[in-house]
Amino acid sequence: MGFYTLTAVKFALGMLVMILQINILGKHEFSLNTPLNQVQNYVLGGIIGGVIYNTSVSVLQFLIVLLIWSLVVVVAKLLFESSKALRHVVAFQPELLVCDGKVDVSRCEKVGLAAEQLSRRLREEGIPRIRDVEAAVMETDGRLTVRARGTQSRGPLLPLVSDGWLVDDGLRLAGKDEAWVMGQLRAQGYVSVRQVFLGELVDGNLEVVPFAKARGRRG
Repeated sequence: MGFYTLTAVKFALGMLVMILQINILGKHEFSLNTPLNQVQNYVLGGIIGGVIYNTSVSVLQFLIVLLIWSLVVVVAKLLFESSKALRHVVAFQPELLVCDGKVDVSRCEKVGLAAEQLSRRLREEGIPRIRDVEAAVMETDGRLTVRARGTQSRGPLLPLVSDGWLVDDGLRLAGKDEAWVMGQLRAQGYVSVRQVFLGELVDGNLEVVPFAKARGRRG
């Protein structure tokens, strides 16, 4: 097999595996700038870029390496979906930086947001003082979502349940706890928070979007 043909075949395989991994992670998840996705992109880019022009690496060897890395990605995704702690550490969840006019300095340091940057972002939202902030959340894409005190709203900035997990910051903003959520779920025919795709506080009640067929089991 000639050099150009070999390169073209490897390039095509690399593109197919990249498309496969995008479908595995999901288009939205793949686009987020999380530690997991950065590692995934660097490693896959290194595999494709470092091997595609190397004639000493056969197509079969190249394919095996790509499949091994794809298997690692699948296993990692399953682990992160089953562990709230891993999702928080590796997948980078939204961070509640300001709550009821009080700044969580440790979280600001965690996301790399300096005091001047926080003040500037608040000024851009027309909020001159921290004490005027009801809540400020750093989104997974780096944007800062801010709600000023007295703003008319239907609920807290964060959901109470997301992807089958309780959202601690959402509960904190809403002034609710796990027992309240479970009571609301049982009243609606759910037996576990793992059945809930999204749960939001609307007019004092938990509004639920279930996973497919989640209401099939009733408590």
